[in-house]
Amino acid sequence: MPEKIINRSDVTKKGLRRGFHRSILHGLGLRRKDLTKPFIGIINSYAETIPGHVPLRRLAQAVKEGVRSGGGVPFEVNTVALCDSPGMGIFPAANLSLPSRELIADSAEILADNNNFDALVFLCTCDKIVPGMLMAAARLNLPCIFLSGGPMLAGKLCSDGNVITTDISDVYETIGRVVKGEISEETLAEMELIACPGPGGCSGMTTANTMNCMTEALGLALPGNGTIPAVDSRRIQLAYDTGEQVMEILKENIRARDIINEKSIYNAFAVDMAIGGSTNAIIHLKAMAHEAGIDFPLSWLNEISASVPNICKLSPGSDLHAEDLDLAGGIPAVMKEISTVLKHDPITVTGKQIGELIRLAQVKDKNVIRPLSDPYSTTGGIAILFGNLAPDGAVVRSAVAEPELFRSQGKARVFNSEEEALEGILQGRYKSDDVIVIRNEGPKGGPGMREMLFITALLHGLGEKLVLITDGRLSGSTQGAAIAHVSPEAAERGPIAALTDGDIIKVDILSCRLDVDLTDKEIAGRLDNLPSFQSKVKSGYLKRYSELVTSASTGAVFRN
Repeated sequence: MPEKIINRSDVTKKGLRRGFHRSILHGLGLRRKDLTKPFIGIINSYAETIPGHVPLRRLAQAVKEGVRSGGGVPFEVNTVALCDSPGMGIFPAANLSLPSRELIADSAEILADNNNFDALVFLCTCDKIVPGMLMAAARLNLPCIFLSGGPMLAGKLCSDGNVITTDISDVYETIGRVVKGEISEETLAEMELIACPGPGGCSGMTTANTMNCMTEALGLALPGNGTIPAVDSRRIQLAYDTGEQVMEILKENIRARDIINEKSIYNAFAVDMAIGGSTNAIIHLKAMAHEAGIDFPLSWLNEISASVPNICKLSPGSDLHAEDLDLAGGIPAVMKEISTVLKHDPITVTGKQIGELIRLAQVKDKNVIRPLSDPYSTTGGIAILFGNLAPDGAVVRSAVAEPELFRSQGKARVFNSEEEALEGILQGRYKSDDVIVIRNEGPKGGPGMREMLFITALLHGLGEKLVLITDGRLSGSTQGAAIAHVSPEAAERGPIAALTDGDIIKVDILSCRLDVDLTDKEIAGRLDNLPSFQSKVKSGYLKRYSELVTSASTGAVFRN
């Protein structure tokens, strides 16, 4: 009789026909008694090209020790790991970041299924890697836990006896100040040396740190995952605990989709509103929900925002950083402060419900995590705008936008690519009351929906306060009234494709509106006269990506 299958990995270990498989496993150094234990996949995205992922090699060792302590056999495997920063503003490097998310999800799925792992630990820190692994977790539906490399410490600069904190956002903006002639290139060079003082995800509430905070809010990571600094010894302890805990949720059969559900996604978006997180969290959580078979309309986000105030504001919205949030109590303290609007019954990888998990949390610094009675704003830090310019929605990070631009209008100054916009801004081909429009940078049109950080940082460094609208993405380091993810995008014949210089654009963040002063008939007539879309890439992965990808409003997932 065939042996009873208890663990998923038993299919490769038990029975007469599996002698070949056992021989291969012994070739790895496994003993006979190891074949009776669960096999745990440590899906690592370690890379020497990204500061956020440098700690992952060491953390993987601690995770494996925890797995062995819990009675499992760990196997470390690797995925692609791209970061936006090295390719920012460079074609095609910048265009590959978001598309890499789909490769990461696919590769994690392949690794898990090919090896028949019983449970998974996902090691990831940076922008598209965390989302790609979240998508894989929802797709695979195995017991799994997430562990990040942790946030970077803020850089520190001593000036006239005062210590000033700085980060990568300041470097981008300083370039604009150099262009303007306010500071020297020597000062910029000094800042370059100190803005990233060591390993970890960029130190503000960037996309990397936002997404790692989201893993906590979802219940897929142990408390502290989003905020314990990369260089802190508690990060090693957390890694060991993660390895032990994955064995516990395997025993309890707590799977990814037991944790990822409509309520936990609601909680994640609520936390995102409270901390004024990156706009990229919207597109990534939508993609994860899609993999889990959950429909979470964009319009629901404004309903969440209406009930969740913005109580925490880190860089680029202030001079506070992830390390300050950690000292103030981290994400559990944020969730405790907004507990009246959270769903308390979702289960977490601790085995406890979220309400039980945050009950003992404490806000240790009310200057970092403000009380509900004294928020930065009474609504959340992100708004979804709709109107005749964005029928399917657009995203703005209101937590870092200038309040005077919440209700404004101006003449469109249209650029057909990031490169064209950069040249136009450097040459001063715009007015201070214009609305900068950058199109053809969406998922299909880019292709790849690259971030417009270089543009937004340049404008901020130049001292400009104006509205920017794009069908591309924004970095978590972006400041100002920048509206992104305009859907449908220009390449899909969205209204943004119909804009011409001088059109009056009306922005009302408070009412969640984005409109152009044109009739539906005028917009349709202009769109009918446009030439058909022609992708700028003719071969390779980006070409396939542009043919398969859907709108930002759907999470920029692939068509089924």
